[in-house]
Amino acid sequence: MVKLNKTDKLILSTLESEAKELTLQEIADKIGEPTKKTFKSLRKLFQNEFISTKARKYALIEKE
Repeated sequence: MVKLNKTDKLILSTLESEAKELTLQEIADKIGEPTKKTFKSLRKLFQNEFISTKARKYALIEKE
């Protein structure tokens, strides 16, 4: 199990509450973090299959 930090959790809750795909910049603006820090968290979440990405937009992966 991967350990999630504050930024990771903010991203996941933002994607869940928005219920739509968001760009890196939209996510960074909503959570109030720099894009570089946001991107690092997005990459970790993607590699651990919490989120998906398509055309530079990110969304939660639906768990069954």
